[in-house]
Amino acid sequence: MRAFLEQQPRPELADALADLAVAALIDEAELSPKPALVDRRGNGAHSDLSLELMRVSAWSLWPAFRAMAVAGETHGKADQPLREAIGQAGRDGEAGMMAVTAGVNTHRGAIWALGLLTTAAALAPEANSAELAGVAAGLARLPDRLAPAQPTSHGEGVRQRYGVGGARAEAESGFPAVIERGLPQLRTSRNAGAGETHARLDALLAIMAGLDDTCVLHRAGPDGLACMQQGSAAVLSAGGSASLAGRRALKALEHDLLALNASPGGAADLLAATLFLDRLDHVRQAQIGSL
Repeated sequence: MRAFLEQQPRPELADALADLAVAALIDEAELSPKPALVDRRGNGAHSDLSLELMRVSAWSLWPAFRAMAVAGETHGKADQPLREAIGQAGRDGEAGMMAVTAGVNTHRGAIWALGLLTTAAALAPEANSAELAGVAAGLARLPDRLAPAQPTSHGEGVRQRYGVGGARAEAESGFPAVIERGLPQLRTSRNAGAGETHARLDALLAIMAGLDDTCVLHRAGPDGLACMQQGSAAVLSAGGSASLAGRRALKALEHDLLALNASPGGAADLLAATLFLDRLDHVRQAQIGSL
């Protein structure tokens, strides 16, 4: 990948990384059938979201992801000034997102996860997925001293109430849900002959099976979280979404989550991060093969 990226003018690298981040968000939104999440079939457990709104939101974030990539290239190392630069870019991106969604929070968690990974990819374009997650973790652990005080969010309230780490802890730990569960399951399912849709669904389920999803905890508490984790594991144990038994288990999982009004939005954000890193790997492999 380094050979490819070193041939590109710097603006084209930032553009390419922003393109990949937006594409990952759109691929996640369009993936169907996702349990209790917005997809091509409908709005899942959300009354304020739609697939078109998710697409519009994703495209609105392109300038923010590009700004983070440019910041990574400009600063050249994962230090405090870079952390504060991407923090401001993220806040600008969130403001733009809220403007196009009329105040609906469509991708706040994804800005955090994909923003860190996009910056890391600009800093270390030759790094593999685990290495990029490590660079992103180093950035996540730095304080954003310029961030204004904010009211307690739903996620923060859940973290305090239930003692879970949430999106911040996931990033600071190097995205284990992505590196240890999402990406391995995506590739395992592909290697087993599953089509791309089923492989991506299996990756989502692997993330859900081990994640303390604060979106689910906020909506449905510990019972909802147990339903999500156990139901996702059951789909994979039944053979994954490509098998008949797995599809039946997936349908049952969605029925149960909808009954609880529980939507695994945190897992969806991490699936987008998984797809982003997977796309980067494909770019790297394609360029190596062309040498």
